[in-house]
Amino acid sequence: MRDVVLGVLRGADYAVFAYFVALNSSYLIMIGLASVEFAKHLRRAAFAGADDMFRSPLTLPVTVIVPAHNEGAGIVPAVQAMTALRYPRYEIVVVDDGSTDDTFEKLREHFDLVEVPRVVPAEVPYASHVVSVHVPRDHAGALTVVRKTNGGKSDALNVGINLARHPLVCMVDADSVLDPDALLSVAKPFADDPLRVAACGGVVRIANGCKVVAGRVVDVRMPRSWLLRVQVVEYLRAFLMSRTGWSRVGGVVVISGAFGVFRRDLLVAIGGMAHDTIGEDAELVVRLHHYLRDRGEDYRVVFVAEPVSWSEAPSNWRVLGSQRRRWHRGIAEILAKHRHMIFNPRYGRIGLVALPYYLIFELLAPFVELAALVLLPLGLWADAVDVGFAWRFALVAYGFGLLVSLAALFIEEVSFHRYPRWSDMLRGVLAAVLENVGYRQVLAVWQVRGALAAWHGRPAVWGTMHRTGFDTHEPTPVETVGAGKD
Repeated sequence: MRDVVLGVLRGADYAVFAYFVALNSSYLIMIGLASVEFAKHLRRAAFAGADDMFRSPLTLPVTVIVPAHNEGAGIVPAVQAMTALRYPRYEIVVVDDGSTDDTFEKLREHFDLVEVPRVVPAEVPYASHVVSVHVPRDHAGALTVVRKTNGGKSDALNVGINLARHPLVCMVDADSVLDPDALLSVAKPFADDPLRVAACGGVVRIANGCKVVAGRVVDVRMPRSWLLRVQVVEYLRAFLMSRTGWSRVGGVVVISGAFGVFRRDLLVAIGGMAHDTIGEDAELVVRLHHYLRDRGEDYRVVFVAEPVSWSEAPSNWRVLGSQRRRWHRGIAEILAKHRHMIFNPRYGRIGLVALPYYLIFELLAPFVELAALVLLPLGLWADAVDVGFAWRFALVAYGFGLLVSLAALFIEEVSFHRYPRWSDMLRGVLAAVLENVGYRQVLAVWQVRGALAAWHGRPAVWGTMHRTGFDTHEPTPVETVGAGKD
């Protein structure tokens, strides 16, 4: 019996070892694909035609939708940045989703808003009640602010889609600040391939620690908090590198709700944002793939690394835990909802590659991580594995992971050089090391809790967020029960 138990422990340890080899190898492959894409981007940057696109009367106009719930700390600089974007024709629709703070008052005072009679159509369903519609007194076509009862982020976005007057819809979080050319860059794939591009995602970077003046990020710095610095490295690896790599192979299934552009006609055709999942942004993209594949359409969903949306990241463990439980719960809900697409050849590389990857290497990764923390010490204690295997295991699980993070930092520095100070890059390297000591393990616990909450059907709890805003260092409590940050 003892030999059987030892054999099971040994087999489990080797299985987890192989899993981590495959996981980190997949990250490295995605980073390699991303580096190829960045090299192409750098070669053609001087000939990208952004100026021609800005001057062209044929450039598709865009509606920027900003859902906001208790975002008074940063709403004005965020909207300021959006009103000053370099784009030939666009409108901004801010949907105040039942805020109980001074979000609307700050907008009304700064932009001199006045109420106007406007009917909100119902091309996509929404459950809340629109209270009033407001526009600036002197520039009525540039900005629209809608006040509605609280219905959640999906409901707020659906109201914005109904009010959108342009063929492209850009969804942006209310705590985000866009780079001046961000809209030009993220809309360019629609101009280059207008018949096939259905959606395009852009990069989200962490604004904490950066200097923002008049709605512009003017000085990029690594945050002071080590918790935030670890998140910077995480965003580079998971968002910038991974999604660029997936775009290279046509497998993008996640576009962040903080910054993405979609064709409005397709949003209407699939019924807008879903209300039955907490990960509504990613679910929208998977549902879009589902719809277009079922119709046999020739289409593309792409991700571009040049446009940047700067957003606040959680600055304390409690808020970070709430965010990561929510994110992982969203993955579990989406994969469950669209489970018939997984390993289904009818859905091409989405069904055969992308969704299985998210099932095996995203959803299940924290379960394997926690299992390794139990199985490896148990195997050592029971003499099922030797110390040499334990060292190899640690190098693969954490040393290989560190190599992936350092590769992401290096490629980002070579390609975009967003952090101009060597001291910031050094802090990034140290953060990549610290990520493996405590942070990953706590993150795994939160992610497992999020997945279990989805599988057990527990009600989603958003909790309380503290935002510092972009121009102040005083924290402001923000209840994220409605349209909050994803």
